[in-house]
Amino acid sequence: MAINFLSRSKGIVRAGLWGAGVRVGAGALIVALSIAAQAQANTQDPLHVWNEGSDPASLDAWAQHRLAAAQANIDKVIAVTGAHTVENTLRPFDDAQNELAIAGNESYLMFAVGDSAEVRNKGQAMVAAVASAATDLSLNQKVYKALAAVPLPANDAATKHYLERTLLEYRLSGVDKDDATRAKIRQLQDRITAQSLVFGRNIADDVRKVTATKAQLDGLPADYIARHKPAADGTYTLTTDSPDSTPVMSFAKDADLRKRMFLAYTDRAYPKNVAVLKDILMARQELATTLGYATYADLATADQMIGSASNLKAFLNQVDDASREIGKREYGELLAFAQKQQPGLSSISDADAGYWSEQYRRSKYNFDAQSVRPYFPYNEVQAGILKTAARLFHVEFRPVTDAKTWDASVAVFDVFDTGGANKGKKLGRIYLDMHPREGKDKWFSSAPMVPGIRGRQLPEGALICNFSGGTAGDPGLMEYSEVVTFFHEFGHLMHHVLGGQGQWSGQGGFNVEGDFVEAPSQMLEEMFRDKTIISSFAKNYKTGATIPADLFERMNAADAYGRGRWVQRQLLYANYSLQLHDRPPADVDFDALLQEDTKRFSPFTFVDGDRMYTSFTHLTGYASNYYTYVLDKVIAVDFFAQFDKANLLDGPTAMRYRRTVLEQGATRPAAVLVKDFLGRPQSIDALKTWMMVEFQPAPKETAAGGK
Repeated sequence: MAINFLSRSKGIVRAGLWGAGVRVGAGALIVALSIAAQAQANTQDPLHVWNEGSDPASLDAWAQHRLAAAQANIDKVIAVTGAHTVENTLRPFDDAQNELAIAGNESYLMFAVGDSAEVRNKGQAMVAAVASAATDLSLNQKVYKALAAVPLPANDAATKHYLERTLLEYRLSGVDKDDATRAKIRQLQDRITAQSLVFGRNIADDVRKVTATKAQLDGLPADYIARHKPAADGTYTLTTDSPDSTPVMSFAKDADLRKRMFLAYTDRAYPKNVAVLKDILMARQELATTLGYATYADLATADQMIGSASNLKAFLNQVDDASREIGKREYGELLAFAQKQQPGLSSISDADAGYWSEQYRRSKYNFDAQSVRPYFPYNEVQAGILKTAARLFHVEFRPVTDAKTWDASVAVFDVFDTGGANKGKKLGRIYLDMHPREGKDKWFSSAPMVPGIRGRQLPEGALICNFSGGTAGDPGLMEYSEVVTFFHEFGHLMHHVLGGQGQWSGQGGFNVEGDFVEAPSQMLEEMFRDKTIISSFAKNYKTGATIPADLFERMNAADAYGRGRWVQRQLLYANYSLQLHDRPPADVDFDALLQEDTKRFSPFTFVDGDRMYTSFTHLTGYASNYYTYVLDKVIAVDFFAQFDKANLLDGPTAMRYRRTVLEQGATRPAAVLVKDFLGRPQSIDALKTWMMVEFQPAPKETAAGGK
């Protein structure tokens, strides 16, 4: 998942918060900067909030400093008296956007990873303040008129696209409305901001606990059990944090423990977030009708690749037609297997889906997911992914051991170019915050922190994850699905760094249309299936032995299992997200819709008490547009199909992909980027082939990943 303070598709003018998938807007611009705060900010590094000190007052001073800098640039735009040009109008506008992006991204960082409740509270307040500034800018008629007066450049396609899209986003924000209407829009955006922050905070704070006896832990990895010490009565306490909950759902033999963990996880922030989510939906719908749209889904898709809510519905039906029978076939085989193991079983519940899928993989593919964990210790995986990305994207990662960070566990690397004429050029910096801590955001995400501006500012981004490890004596043995997640999030990070080399802060990789942003990350996932790539870092943490070839083959075969059901599950989430936003909120029944969509798209039995919508952060992030993952899977597997499977990393396609897709950032429409790389629009045919892999005869040899 990608997170971005400024809406990935809206830019500054339809401002939004992207935090753990949260996108909202806000209200009035904060422009006052006290003399004391200014003096403090001038003595410290203004680029990084964590260098300002860990107390809330210092963090606030930093945010105020950046807000004042943004306002100074806005004033420059308005102060132009002669002809408006790219340099005297668009440049200061982009500088204002840059200030707000840094302020919003790093304020969210403090909200997500701050080391105390006080810091996280201040981060939350800072996010709201910066979002207020962004909304105010999106409704500033003087700025809009100034930008509209800039002649479109005839010989600079990137700048022309930037200016055209900026003006579009202004119009979609309601800049042309009267004063009273714009005031109402501000109020609604403020409300959405505040409630979305509350929604996310309620989830982060609600870490639930499940107790289990030693017998109920049967099936779980030995190192998992060793990490949990029994209480005086012999019981073990497990939490809903991913390193605890995920293995339970996959490996615990005890059905009661699986069900209790499932409900504890899906019901996080219930009932608090019911009213919060309802209020967000009401505010979004009122915002949409105020702006002239029938529903929020119509507004949210107006500037996306998909184009409209009606196009979205047609696309989802197309994918449903392509995947439904495959998903049914997969489930039929799974149920038949489970019934042999448990006579009398009539169906498989959502709480048991992961467990029975794991058992089926063990039987059909002779593959036990636990068997590969010794080959995926966290440190080796990190080194391997860096090595893979370095070859694929023609870059070098150099550790920065003296960099100041928000936590001592964060690893920092500078990224250097190794390709062509720019060899040796520094491209940016990345931060890896990869293990859980108390109070830290519980999800797995990639976040931009500093946008890139050619010749002025290098892009910086971070991964915020919750993998095992990070403590003395714990090798952090990862499941193969976690390694895939690492590849995915790193794909976002590379898109940000490589796409942040242009002349405009607002045209980085995260500024592409929102329904394209997951394509590069999902494309990188496919690299995990290559034997040579994985063998380069999959080493036994005790012996150093490389993962055996036959184990890799079985892992790959097992990994291909269930893709039709995966697509159907994504359709469930996509349709649910859409349905919450394509009708009056008064008509929304969270539970009835969830059960209805589960019955339509999932073969597994709904578990009574499942209220996943209260912890489904994508509802405040992607809103109606969760379909992004489905559309971008179509694009991603189409992209990957263009690579030479015998030379994935070192063949010419890798650099062509970097040049035509990643480096372009948001300088061109996403549909054009797709066509430039594929030579045509994306096709669903590659997705059909991808889903059918499990039913194809196994190849005699796996493809090589290069030298």
